Amino acid sequence: MSAYLVEAVGLLLRWLHVVAAIAWIGESFYFVALDRGLTPPKVGGGGVSGESWSVHGGGFYHKQKYLVAPAVMPEELHWSKWKSYTTWISGFCLFAMLYLASPGLYLIDPAVAAWTPAQAVMLAIAFLPGSWLVYDLLCRLVGFRDALLGALVGVYVVALTYAATQCFSGRAAFLIVGASMATIMSANVFFVIIPGQKRMVAALARGEAPDPLPGRRGKQRSVHNTYFTLPVVFAMLSIHYATAYAHPQSWLVLVLFMAAGAVIRQFFVVWHSRERAWWLLAVAAAVLLAVFGMMAPREPAAAKAPAVPVPATPAVPAPAATPAVATPEAVQAILGKHCIQCHSAKPSMIASAPKGLQFDQPDDLRKHAELIRRQVVALKVMPPGNFTGMTDQERSVVEAWLASRP
Repeated sequence: MSAYLVEAVGLLLRWLHVVAAIAWIGESFYFVALDRGLTPPKVGGGGVSGESWSVHGGGFYHKQKYLVAPAVMPEELHWSKWKSYTTWISGFCLFAMLYLASPGLYLIDPAVAAWTPAQAVMLAIAFLPGSWLVYDLLCRLVGFRDALLGALVGVYVVALTYAATQCFSGRAAFLIVGASMATIMSANVFFVIIPGQKRMVAALARGEAPDPLPGRRGKQRSVHNTYFTLPVVFAMLSIHYATAYAHPQSWLVLVLFMAAGAVIRQFFVVWHSRERAWWLLAVAAAVLLAVFGMMAPREPAAAKAPAVPVPATPAVPAPAATPAVATPEAVQAILGKHCIQCHSAKPSMIASAPKGLQFDQPDDLRKHAELIRRQVVALKVMPPGNFTGMTDQERSVVEAWLASRP
């Protein structure tokens, strides 16, 4: 029952996280579209700096923007914050339930960094607030030199991505980069944007002229959040694409994915200003095609026959625990040693088999042969982080069996 409850809670958290993220990003997109689509008011005065008309749901909407505030403050104001907080909190709970609760399975890859479970957990947690603190310091040091700050933030994201891929397993690194950027976005809302708006409203309520600095800071951070949205979505979705995070240059793969996302976001930003910059979509498409080209599998070059015969090297006997013959029974034994802890009708390490894949019976091997080839032989992403220590010889046995199948 406990395993069932854990899985049920995980499903509900994932659902909450996705719904909150859709609402947050959708609202963010809407306000950017509204702000960029404003036109000078037909009738001046009253503090209105821009207006927009739209039709939806069988009615007409007239939106007006006040640079400072209307003559009479409304009794109720909409604060765009709870969607952001809910997205971050639900996401962190999911991260804790899966990755932090099983660091050996999800966070650690001994081939990348041989952390202890406690070290991996502490480092993963530190990445989230640490990413915000460095970003916030960068913003405060550079100030409102927006072009320079934008370039430095871009370089910082690249450095953050590279650092994550040098510390964690590929899949965890991609997730932590996305979570770190989402932390920056939510912290911008919590620490900068909303407090600045509250100070402005409080000053107006006292009959004082509000300090423009918090508003300028909030606007700057909102712009950063705008360009972070699609890169974060790319980073989160890419953890389901093993070819990306298993690539030897995975940091570059993720950086290019996120760069394409930022370019696509720019296309929509200028679209709302009535500019049809189709070339931006062409640039994003070119970047994505280049990434997929970089990740495409390469056929090994045919080895040339040596000019001089080379004496045969005596065969080294395989360890007793490692099957040496490429038979279904040998492959079943290898998967039983390294994979059955998760991919079983009754897994011992997690609540249920990921994606329903089970390797308890020989028929399961034949059914999922191509998936085994890709994950175990070609990409070598399974077992996760190679936490069970599958050897290259064992992978070769699996490969040989797959190649011998009719």
